[in-house]
Amino acid sequence: MDTALAPSPRGRPRGFCPEAALAAALGVFWSKGYEGASMAELTAAMGIAKPSLYAAFGNKEQLFGKALDLYEREKLSYTREALEQPTARAVAEFFMRGAIRAQTSTCDPKGCLGVIGATACGAEAETIRAEVIKRRASSAAALVARFRRAQDEGDLPAHVDPEALAQYLFTILQGIAVQAGSGASGADLDRVVETSLAMWPGR
Repeated sequence: MDTALAPSPRGRPRGFCPEAALAAALGVFWSKGYEGASMAELTAAMGIAKPSLYAAFGNKEQLFGKALDLYEREKLSYTREALEQPTARAVAEFFMRGAIRAQTSTCDPKGCLGVIGATACGAEAETIRAEVIKRRASSAAALVARFRRAQDEGDLPAHVDPEALAQYLFTILQGIAVQAGSGASGADLDRVVETSLAMWPGR
């Protein structure tokens, strides 16, 4: 009796874990920046050859976008929780404390991938810089909306400009990222938070 043969699966199965490979790529981009990360470094860290990288993630720019998605989803999850805090001051403190924890972790590179991506790009990587700035603008808009709500609730004084206050907080957060990338300790950065909160225009 003839035995029916099952059809062979099309294509070769991937011999790597895409999630682990993307996490490895994130580590390279985070420590080197977009332009500083070479394809040789990326493929070595991900444990795959260039054809596999292109097949799974697209080109370098597309890979960075996916790495940035992962970074925002996992490393910046505290920002979504921050917006849910009961007062504007608590929102600001949660943002700053979360940034310090994320950017001084012993398990990850120092500093902020968004700051690195926006400031360490030349003309050839302008699209990367534009994408990072667009994402930051979306986060800033959410923060401004939260501060406006705080003002409506009487939590912030009427004379305070919510947009200027959000810009002030983002400037502090970017400064924390730069300082963390330069080796500042968590204790050093905690003092920055305490000083900022002492000047906060609300409860």
